[in-house]
Amino acid sequence: MPPNNIHHHILDNLKTAILLVEPNLTVSYINPAAESLLAVSDQRIHGEAITRLFHEQEDTLVKLLDAINNCEAYTKRETVLTLRSGAEITVDYAVTPVLEGQRTSLIIELQPLDRLLRISREEGLLSSQQNSQALIRGIAHEVKNPLGGLRGAAQLLARELSEPKLHDYTNIIIEEADRLRNLVDTMLGPHKAPEKQDTNIHEVIERVRQLVEAESDGGIRVIRDYDPSIPDVLGDREQLIQAFLNVMRNAQQALGQDPPEDDEPTIVIRSRSMRQFTIGSHRYRLVSRVDIIDNGPGIPEDLRASIFLPMVSGRAQGSGLGLSIAQSILNHHNGLIECNSEPGRTEFSLFIPLEQAS
Repeated sequence: MPPNNIHHHILDNLKTAILLVEPNLTVSYINPAAESLLAVSDQRIHGEAITRLFHEQEDTLVKLLDAINNCEAYTKRETVLTLRSGAEITVDYAVTPVLEGQRTSLIIELQPLDRLLRISREEGLLSSQQNSQALIRGIAHEVKNPLGGLRGAAQLLARELSEPKLHDYTNIIIEEADRLRNLVDTMLGPHKAPEKQDTNIHEVIERVRQLVEAESDGGIRVIRDYDPSIPDVLGDREQLIQAFLNVMRNAQQALGQDPPEDDEPTIVIRSRSMRQFTIGSHRYRLVSRVDIIDNGPGIPEDLRASIFLPMVSGRAQGSGLGLSIAQSILNHHNGLIECNSEPGRTEFSLFIPLEQAS
């Protein structure tokens, strides 16, 4: 039974998504919050079976019928619902039977969790990045001090040696000390704060695309899907080129090492602007999003949670520094890199704010 006028007015103004389901499991009412969450209008779904609105992996109908027949409420946590559009959302939902005479209807309350889960995941990424950078800075201090002494001692020793052949050994000590120092410097990421100025993000992407296409010598197809309306970002052009290049090369190397069997090796570059978007704990009015998608083998499941940490690589020859440095550069621009991967599709999403945090 649909709500009366005063209840209708109250429900329409709630921020919680509310559905009213009849005993035959058809939808008789959804409020505006539910329309927004489920991407459907009350008029279009009115009288339709609830399974036309969404479904989940478990048998939703059986549980809803049990709630009606036994007049028992239940709650489900962190449930993934597939909408009629094919999109997936994560929600908590509560089902409450409402008995009126011989009729038992259901009120379903939906609480979206995608934004909260994403914020929690992003804060975890940022915290992990900050902790790893602090650890690296500590290690760098402890390593570079003795390396400087070692190098200096080798140079003094070389001056005292009269036999030229012995200089080969001191040269090895000096070269290896320099190599270790350079490795530590690379792990630390950019050596200076970004010199920010208005930068066209598509000029950065195009520069990186040209480099990758030249390196792959036509072996990888690159598809561009740009939104030309994205305004300039305030950023360091050279550092952003380095960040995008590290991510693109990661995709390029994955495709080169294990190309798809039934398809052409492909990288898709897609740019979009997003409004009222949260990165970590800060909300921005406008954010630039660039997706770099490849059809390679995907990232091994045991590495997905740690790919942005230094020295973590899925390739035997990989240094494990490229993605860590890219994440560090984006962090210096108040941005973030996220990754979703499965066999046949790996997507890196780079977010850079276009506005100050609100």
